Amino acid sequence: MSSTTTAHPADSHDLIRVHGARENNLKDVDVEIPKRRLTVFTGVSGSGKSSLVFDTIAAESQRMINETYSAFLQGFMPNLARPDVDVLDGLTTAIVVDQERMGANARSTVGTATDVNALLRILFSRLGRPHIGGPQAFSFNVASMTAVGQVKVDKGDATTPEKREFSVTGGMCPRCEGMGSVSDIDLAQLYDPARSLADGAITVPGYSADGWYGRIFGAVVPADVPIEQFSKRQLQEFLHGAPRRIKVEGINLTYEGLVPKIQKSMLSKDVDSLQPHVRAFVERAVTFTACPECDGTRLSAAARSSTIDGVSIADACAMQITDLAAWVRGLDEPSVAPLLGGLRHHLDSFVEIGLGYLSLDRPSGTLSGGEAQRTKMIRHLGSALTDVTYVFDEPTIGLHPHDIQRMNDLLRRLRDKGNTVLVVEHKPEVIAVADHVVDLGPGAGTAGGEVVFEGTVERLRASGTLTGRHLDDRATLKPAVRTPSGRLEVRGASANNLRDVDVDIPLGVLVAVTGVAGSGKSSLIHGSVSGRDGVVTVDQAAIRGSRRSNPATYTGLLEPVRKAFAKANGVKPALFSANSEGACPVCNGAGVIYTDLGVMATVATTCEECEGRRFSASVLEYRLGGRDISEVLAMPVTEAETFFADGEARTPAAHAVLRRLADVGLGYLTLGQPLTTLSGGERQRLKLATHMAAKGGVYVLDEPTTGLHLADVEQLLGLLDRLVDSGTSVVVIEHHQAVMAHADWIIDLGPGAGHDGGRVVFEGTPTDLVAARSTLTGEHLAAYVGA
Repeated sequence: MSSTTTAHPADSHDLIRVHGARENNLKDVDVEIPKRRLTVFTGVSGSGKSSLVFDTIAAESQRMINETYSAFLQGFMPNLARPDVDVLDGLTTAIVVDQERMGANARSTVGTATDVNALLRILFSRLGRPHIGGPQAFSFNVASMTAVGQVKVDKGDATTPEKREFSVTGGMCPRCEGMGSVSDIDLAQLYDPARSLADGAITVPGYSADGWYGRIFGAVVPADVPIEQFSKRQLQEFLHGAPRRIKVEGINLTYEGLVPKIQKSMLSKDVDSLQPHVRAFVERAVTFTACPECDGTRLSAAARSSTIDGVSIADACAMQITDLAAWVRGLDEPSVAPLLGGLRHHLDSFVEIGLGYLSLDRPSGTLSGGEAQRTKMIRHLGSALTDVTYVFDEPTIGLHPHDIQRMNDLLRRLRDKGNTVLVVEHKPEVIAVADHVVDLGPGAGTAGGEVVFEGTVERLRASGTLTGRHLDDRATLKPAVRTPSGRLEVRGASANNLRDVDVDIPLGVLVAVTGVAGSGKSSLIHGSVSGRDGVVTVDQAAIRGSRRSNPATYTGLLEPVRKAFAKANGVKPALFSANSEGACPVCNGAGVIYTDLGVMATVATTCEECEGRRFSASVLEYRLGGRDISEVLAMPVTEAETFFADGEARTPAAHAVLRRLADVGLGYLTLGQPLTTLSGGERQRLKLATHMAAKGGVYVLDEPTTGLHLADVEQLLGLLDRLVDSGTSVVVIEHHQAVMAHADWIIDLGPGAGHDGGRVVFEGTPTDLVAARSTLTGEHLAAYVGA
């Protein structure tokens, strides 16, 4: 008797099928992605990788999940529009692990963001001696409180009033309210005592005399009397008045003194997350010092008094995670064995992922984009979910070549659990471990948006695509290096984990600062070099911009263009701004009309009046060099550079900005493309182009290869050479071996991360570093150049 096995129909759904994707620059893309495999998406920056992976596949998965919730809940969720695609088939739940900085809430730390603090609090509530209470007694976000009141208790047929006491034991330090620091506000920076409120006495950004703040204060204290003439009571009310309801111009509002108002609106947020002008005010007016009562630990005296083997929860959170993991492994208590097992797993995940140098009390807003992405990964490593699609955006950003192998192991572990792993990546070390590769191109912007290759890594190498040709590129060491023209002295640098570092940074050359993640590179350069006169720093902070912002507005290019149009036509420059007088009256200069359909997704339709050109018809009649303003904003950078170079449209100020944009490899971008559609690499280079206009003798660049394709790294090196040859000193914090090999001088920090780093372990030329092979960087650079 013979039997035949037939495959189950459910097992046939092993592909994610995308047909006719047109999001952003995608040109009717058709692609089939194998499930439960590791697929890497490659291509030059701007080729459409993020548009396909994030804006199409992940966005539709998220939208369909949101639709399973009730209409009531959907009303509180972001309205996600359906991606511009014909067919999406075989989708699974998508979890996006992107490079967005973690919430910059001043109360958020690495421990609270990853739930490790929650496990520690339970551990101390069980084993800590003396016993002070439950887990909340160890939380710096829970304040201790007591209350006394009368309650009514039903007893049979009668209701008896009883007096009850209620108390909560929290771990919050009462002095700093769990913030870890206390702020001292310089009142002289808040107001001008010689002026009245009506004359604009308040000098805080946003607190204008004719705005609501001015009206609210004017309703409580005299608005036409100089502040220096206020009585004691009036000044107290103005500066420290307790919150209370008042009526202003017939509207019920809450009045609060100026100082508590600023503390709530500005000082409760992470300073780095504030807008530049507000951050400048806070840095000028407020001094932050560690809380003298809790020594910056955020915890009450009771929470700090309870210990396990002499270690308090404050001590545990301040430990480097590698040390904390070793301490937890040494605890042997059968009553909390499952809890200890979960805690060990979380801490070991930190070490595995290359973040063992962090501490749990590190504010989450201070993590870099790469660190934030890897921190988010930790909660997924121990997840019981399978058949999930994990989407990663360049997970190797900020990783030393030594750590990339560990990242590859983690990606493979997620895949081996039965998950689909989609990775947007440029590093050849990650591309090499892919089961499937989708290469987009052939170029960027309008020249991209097509799938130029699908298949295995071996076939990619032989495919002849830009990625295939450059996959095995290896830089060579320079036969000769430049001679320094001077030196920048750093003495006794001790920020974060630095150990009184003394180092001389040569000037007039290209200097690469290297070392494993957490070795102290950023602490050394940003802490001791960036603040000096003549130093221009391009860091990794995200550029801010709405859908009305574009490369022309962000770089300041639009200003000379508007003036050139105005001069040529004898009209006002404001007419040539889509955010001002020249805006289309129907769409208000947005180019599209947004229709809110309640609980359904908001629909965006092209404005019929201006046909998406954003300007009113009368403005489009004015021309410069034969083009109207909308046609100029639709030009790619390279075309606009030629347009503004000579002839009737010659505008030297605009041409200079366009030349810098072309220099950083953004020649394909259109001038009016919304910033919200740019990839991470494009935003980084846009910021670099803007900073190149600043006058400075020293440029500090923090990982400028972020988001760059292998073929674009060569162009970046050419740009760095031109900067140095023009007399500028360039200091680059970098992990890319091609940049290290091209440098004139290398400063390598280490030997490890956290307290195992913070020392200069090598200074010299790349050739000497390769010859010595005395550090991890030297070993990896030697392997890269084939020495």
